[in-house]
Amino acid sequence: MTERSSVSSWSARRILRMKLKRYFIFSVIIFSCIYPLTYVIHLRNKVERLEVENINLRRWCSETDVGNYSNEVLQPEDDSSYKIFGNADSKTIALYTVMFTLMMPFVLYKCLDYLPQIKIISKRTKPNKEEVPLKKRIAYMVDVCFSVYPYAKLLALLFATIFLIGFGGLALYAVTDGSLSEALWLSWTFVADSGNHADSIGIGPRIVSVSISSGGMLIFAMMLGLVSDAISEKVDSLRKGKSEVIEKNHMLILGWSDKLGSLLKQLAIANKSVGGGVVVVLAERDKEEMEMEIAKLEFDFMGTSVICRSGSPLILADLKKVSVSKARAIIVLATDENADQSDARALRVVLSLTGVKEGLRGHVVVEMSDLDNEPLVKLVGGDLIETVVAHDVIGRLMIQCALQPGLAQIWEDILGFENDEFYIKRWPELDGMQFEDVLISFPDAIPCGVKVAADNGKIILNPDDSYVLKEGDGVLVIAEDDDTYSPGPLPEVRRVSFPKVPELPKYPERILFCGWRRDIHDMIMVLEAFLAPGSELWMFNEVTEKERERKLIDGGLDISGLENIKLVHREGNAVIRRHLESLPLETFDSVSYYILYPCWRQILILADESLEDSVVHSDSRSLATLLLIRDIQASVILFFRLCKQTRLPKSSKRLPYRDTKSTSLRLAGFTHSSWIREMQQASDKSIIISEILDSRTRNLVSVSRISDYVLSNELVSMALAMVAEDKQINRVLEELFAEEGNEMCIKPAEFYLFDQEELCFYEIMIRGRQRQEIIIGYRLANSERAIINPPKKSEQRKWSLDDVFVVISSGS
Repeated sequence: MTERSSVSSWSARRILRMKLKRYFIFSVIIFSCIYPLTYVIHLRNKVERLEVENINLRRWCSETDVGNYSNEVLQPEDDSSYKIFGNADSKTIALYTVMFTLMMPFVLYKCLDYLPQIKIISKRTKPNKEEVPLKKRIAYMVDVCFSVYPYAKLLALLFATIFLIGFGGLALYAVTDGSLSEALWLSWTFVADSGNHADSIGIGPRIVSVSISSGGMLIFAMMLGLVSDAISEKVDSLRKGKSEVIEKNHMLILGWSDKLGSLLKQLAIANKSVGGGVVVVLAERDKEEMEMEIAKLEFDFMGTSVICRSGSPLILADLKKVSVSKARAIIVLATDENADQSDARALRVVLSLTGVKEGLRGHVVVEMSDLDNEPLVKLVGGDLIETVVAHDVIGRLMIQCALQPGLAQIWEDILGFENDEFYIKRWPELDGMQFEDVLISFPDAIPCGVKVAADNGKIILNPDDSYVLKEGDGVLVIAEDDDTYSPGPLPEVRRVSFPKVPELPKYPERILFCGWRRDIHDMIMVLEAFLAPGSELWMFNEVTEKERERKLIDGGLDISGLENIKLVHREGNAVIRRHLESLPLETFDSVSYYILYPCWRQILILADESLEDSVVHSDSRSLATLLLIRDIQASVILFFRLCKQTRLPKSSKRLPYRDTKSTSLRLAGFTHSSWIREMQQASDKSIIISEILDSRTRNLVSVSRISDYVLSNELVSMALAMVAEDKQINRVLEELFAEEGNEMCIKPAEFYLFDQEELCFYEIMIRGRQRQEIIIGYRLANSERAIINPPKKSEQRKWSLDDVFVVISSGS
């Protein structure tokens, strides 16, 4: 091993000696060329000086007497001729200096790699094979300089220009009769305008002027390229949304999702009363792409400006670019990834926001995907964070809407800024007044609760009538806008007690879930709290029974601990008709033949977990399932009517669809329009709640009026916008969506009045207080939509027992 290393060391030294020998020979050749040239220049200078002295001496001898000789004989007439270098001498030196300067770069380039080796030999150290050559190191340093320092290219161009002017001026001075200053000026003109060299006379001046003009053209091209690159980079920065946003009190949205369109719409409506606002969107998408997507919304933003910027919410520099510290509210949207990945990203965004040195002026609204991840985000963000758990909210809302038909439309009206929504404001003139009087003090609003200043701003929804407003307390109301209501004088109303009608008893129900949601275990727990004992929940989807039980247990559901409901599993595809018809319909009583499933009063079509990332596919599947179910309902109706007309016995088995459809339609005399009517009649007997992700699908469902629907993405966007405008409203929504506490529900008119009784709305509100309820609106028997916060509350009118009222009830 030692011998090998010594041999390799000897070989390396031998190679090094050979290289040094070649370098020495090359240096001797260069020296032998330069030294004689320098010596020749020196001798020529001496000859020229002697010639000048000889000429002057002869001229002096011819004009002056020799006897008057003095020490001035050797002094030339022109003092400038006897400087260290005469005129001709300086030009010659300039010429050779130019030639030498031109040769030096090639010499240095050839000899750069030998300098480290000379250093190694001088220090007598072993050569390092891994050492990078000096050429590469210099090239790397230049590359780093140009990359790190933005003005390095400009400075290099400036240096090249000055060098070309100086070097070219020196060359012109060597080949022309002018002075050095004139040569430098002429060199500048050649660099600035390449056409100026056309007037040059002589081979030398022409060669030099052409060279300088060529260098000037190259420098001009480089300068033009730098300017073009700078302009292109600036335009590209503007196009890609990399420029800084100079705004304050704006709304900042971090991320991009399918909810963005609805969210922008709600924020624009909210800003309408103030003439519009500014909404900034920061997402990891191209700016032009985002602007095109927003333009496709075809919505009038009513003065609100939407500014898009491309960047990552996880990078502080990008956050500062959108003036995050000056935003009045920040909305963090969930991504299209699975729940854990989306919430993990939201957590990282919150960490980035807490790292902003300037601090945050506004609060942060975070859209969460899983309820279990909510505490961690609040722990990191503290009081600055407000969370909206989208999936769980929609799941609970669908349960409430299924148990109370028409509630989806009411929630849509209250959460959106287009109609009436929640507002909190302090009214000093109401201090010392009991809540029962506050309730009827607003002609254009409906009080729903109070904000207790003595309890750190806690919001009490549906308080007792005896609660007295204290100094600092605010009033929670439902109103059209924050500037459309104010308290007025107490109206004169009749406070007549009404006999308390007991709540309707709960009966066992059977509910069908078509599809599988990620939070289905939470929906089951909500049903367990609402339904009567003996109820059944049928789950129809493509997930195997073992996999369902595993997912439910992992979600925290104790299946064996369910007391009120029983789980019935059926496996199948909800968009295949034969799978739907495979359900055991023959076991049900034929008396309820108007209903697809005689005891299934509620059918929920869920946005399936496997398609929740694709809005179009999910809605298409939900719509197909809805039409199939309604078609089967209409077929069952026609079949039993056929049995009645032809006096055929009602078999416990349903006739096959393909065999009975044409016959039943022909005998019963039904057309396509009558089939639609039968579907609508079937919808009156059973309730189908469809979860719709895309608001455009709503038109397809609502036109036929064969199903109620929950616009999950739009409702979540409404909730995000409402909490962004006022973070206190989140406490109200959390309580209304919770399993316990106050809830929004629909109650029959018989709880508050007699048939055809003439009352004003204030009087009905007072009767509702006897049941610890706040009546916020009503829906007439002949109307399709409910009226929230009705106008003219003091106006008397007749009511029917077929009317229903929208109330906020304590649930007790």
